[in-house]
Amino acid sequence: MTLRNFPVWRQPRHHMDAEDANDHVHWVELFFDLVHVVTIFMLGNFLSSHLDIHGFLVFSAIFLAVFFAWADSSVYNSLYISTDIPHRMLMALQIVTMMVIAAAIPEILEGGWVYFALGYAFNRALTAYLYWRARRVGAETTSLAAEQGRNFFILAGLFALSAVLPRPLAYWVFGAGIVLIQLQYMLPRVGTLRFERFRPRLHHIAERFGLLMLILLGEGFFKLVVTLSEKGIRTVGPDTLVNFIMGGLSLFALAWIYFDCVGNAQPKSRKTSFTVTYWLTHIAIMWSAVLIGVALAGEVYVGFMEPYPMGYGMIGSLGLIVFLGALWILQHTVEGRDITRRYHSAGVRVFGIATALLLFVIFPNVPSIVANLVWGVALFSQVAVPFYRAVRDGGVQA
Repeated sequence: MTLRNFPVWRQPRHHMDAEDANDHVHWVELFFDLVHVVTIFMLGNFLSSHLDIHGFLVFSAIFLAVFFAWADSSVYNSLYISTDIPHRMLMALQIVTMMVIAAAIPEILEGGWVYFALGYAFNRALTAYLYWRARRVGAETTSLAAEQGRNFFILAGLFALSAVLPRPLAYWVFGAGIVLIQLQYMLPRVGTLRFERFRPRLHHIAERFGLLMLILLGEGFFKLVVTLSEKGIRTVGPDTLVNFIMGGLSLFALAWIYFDCVGNAQPKSRKTSFTVTYWLTHIAIMWSAVLIGVALAGEVYVGFMEPYPMGYGMIGSLGLIVFLGALWILQHTVEGRDITRRYHSAGVRVFGIATALLLFVIFPNVPSIVANLVWGVALFSQVAVPFYRAVRDGGVQA
């Protein structure tokens, strides 16, 4: 064994060129994921404080920006394996940029915008430098890394410009940058998807998605507990405590069906259509997971007989509809899970979506006990029906 095998000296290598490549997530990546616990919590707080159309749209835009910051780093780390000191320092700086971004979210509509945009610009510049460094040390033999580095440096400049422009022009420029992030991957003939070596380790990406989903759903538990603790657990009645418990069980059920059906599973094919569907649908399902986590905090504000809070009820119903729809698409996009698809059939998904649509219509006009019952039917049917079918077919043996 030479010193080159010592982790702090291992320069970037494309995984296709590395004999010892594996799909496991490195601890540095996990640490990068950790900062998103705070970011998602701040996002949830922002949405809770802005439960109107404008706040919802701003929340969705911020979510996309935060997701892309996480995803672009994940794609790089899936392509190029590196554990040396410069890489660790660059990842540490990316963590710091996410800290700044998270801290700016509560005031993003006011003075926090400048910090958010500049933090995001610096994050993009660091991603660009990671690709440039991969090219410089010889980890990439094609123009892939050079193009990615160039693209992210240009985007960094665009995001920095949005920090100093007057609003609302600044928002439009920033939004254009977010769109360009996706286009630089997906545009025919010029996007980096055209490169044969743009082949991230799919199981590695799938594992990263699974870890992020746990973070997003875990934030729902955090939101519920913090909301009840701030209100005072001794000040609420038994009916509110029942609602609170219902919220926790709902989050567990969401994790249950996600990981049974698609969690940690990679796309069936490397064809662009499968890759793009897998990517975009994961954005949708993760966005919906945050909506649901925020909406379930509304359980703390009502007893059995009051209507569910309007804003919380709307985003919760919408979130469940999108979650189940995205899950339905994903389970036909990933490989394996044939038995799961057999029991989690289209009929089960359609029933859940239809019931959630009914809830969206009726919840303002019925007591929360009725709304929660309809919610429970929509969600827990996604666990109960497949389990019943498996038992019926002899899935449980003595």
